Amino acid sequence: MEKKEKEKKTQQKNTNRTKVPVSRKTSHSSFDFICFSYIFIYLFIAVFKGVSLNYEINNTEHHTKKLSKDQLIVRRGQPFTVKVELTQPFNPDLYPLTITAETGKYPSENLGTKSCFGIPDKIRRSPSAKAVWKVELEKRSYPLTGSLNLTITPPADAPVGKYNLTARYRNEETLLATLVVLFNPWCPDDSVSLSDEAQRQEYVMNEHGIIYSGSENYIRSVPWDFGQFEEDMVKICLKILDVNPKHLANAANDVSARCNPIYVSRVVSAMINSNDDCGVVEGRWSAPYSGGNEPTHWSGSYPILKRWYDINCQSVKYGQCWVFAGVMCSVMRLLGIPCRVITNFQSAHDNNKNLTIDVYHADYGVREKETRDSIWNFHVWLECWMTRTDLAKDGKYDGWQVVDPTPQEKSDSVYCCGPAPVKAILDGETDLKYDVPFVFAEVNADCVDWLCKADGTMTKMLSDTKSVGQNISTKAVGSNTRLDITDKYKYKEGGFKKLTIVTEITLI
Repeated sequence: MEKKEKEKKTQQKNTNRTKVPVSRKTSHSSFDFICFSYIFIYLFIAVFKGVSLNYEINNTEHHTKKLSKDQLIVRRGQPFTVKVELTQPFNPDLYPLTITAETGKYPSENLGTKSCFGIPDKIRRSPSAKAVWKVELEKRSYPLTGSLNLTITPPADAPVGKYNLTARYRNEETLLATLVVLFNPWCPDDSVSLSDEAQRQEYVMNEHGIIYSGSENYIRSVPWDFGQFEEDMVKICLKILDVNPKHLANAANDVSARCNPIYVSRVVSAMINSNDDCGVVEGRWSAPYSGGNEPTHWSGSYPILKRWYDINCQSVKYGQCWVFAGVMCSVMRLLGIPCRVITNFQSAHDNNKNLTIDVYHADYGVREKETRDSIWNFHVWLECWMTRTDLAKDGKYDGWQVVDPTPQEKSDSVYCCGPAPVKAILDGETDLKYDVPFVFAEVNADCVDWLCKADGTMTKMLSDTKSVGQNISTKAVGSNTRLDITDKYKYKEGGFKKLTIVTEITLI
């Protein structure tokens, strides 16, 4: 009995002894596991904790507050602020912050649709990189706590459109923002820069306007609601750019070219009418207007643009010149290009490009000769403000450009017109692009009556040099009064300058 108890105590003692090293081993493993967990968390925890896009401040400073309260919409050439919170201290000397801005499906540094920049700005870029963005770390940042206030500036020649802005720090990348970049008439370096604030308010920010119609002796004012700040207008206008034929043919080059207001104005001019694409408005100049509305039904752009967008980019029926111009004005103002609606009374349509409106009268026994030339009692187009360094480096042709979305004649195989510098039209420089001869004839063509004889010859019966191009009108800045700008398009009838210009064009 004593022996069994002794053996039992010995076994218990041995058992206790064997538990000691097991217990120590378990404690050591737990310590390793805890240490490993902390290291794992430190290495793999999300670096980016949060991003604030400062919508209210940024959109107010960029004059886009009316467009959105919860989407970042900025203008090129002007800085905006973003706050980034990190989960660890920011040490740019060891781990630089790299930011990438991309637009379009095929972003490229060489095309200006992709830009890599950062803090410090030691990013390796393509030697041919265009449209490089910039970022600066504001003084009110706290790098030790990972609180960064960034000032980001898109260049003044950046393509307009929708961008993705991504950031990379250490081994982690995150989407900072999806934003929209527009033209900036407030920026001196932008090619649509307009120095006068009253004009910027009128030609970019004003949602309500007047379009003139009627005849030269009975001018009628028609109120028009441009509605460029209505809901979804950003989506609608960017959609217009994205479904244009040039984008469908070569998306990379099209997005790249959106840095240029000349290119954008030609694209929009073609897309407002539906003659050779899925444009916004279908034109019709006489009844019946079945399947749609008469052109006089419309009093604003937004119902037309919204309907086009909602019915999957099918043209809206129907429009005439003032409807085309009003709708295009809304799109251009939304994009940030200053523009105004112009009405030309007794407006010529020179079909054969000879700068005259020819009417043929048949002599006795001679078949009457048809003419496709015509004169409208009024015609409406746009003027858009931009530089024209493609025509002259000294700024000679900068300023107002005629852009006409009404489908009258083709320009480079597409139904669009302009931009044609108003200064070139005034001086009769018909060798300049785009479509200067056509617009010059609209305001300056002579009306010539011909007698067609039996032997095939024609005799000039009458030449009227005064009727075409009367009371060229637009809404005045800051008021609803009519501003006559005829003298911006043509010199006084019978004056030496007018006679000289006409003589020179005739001799060409």
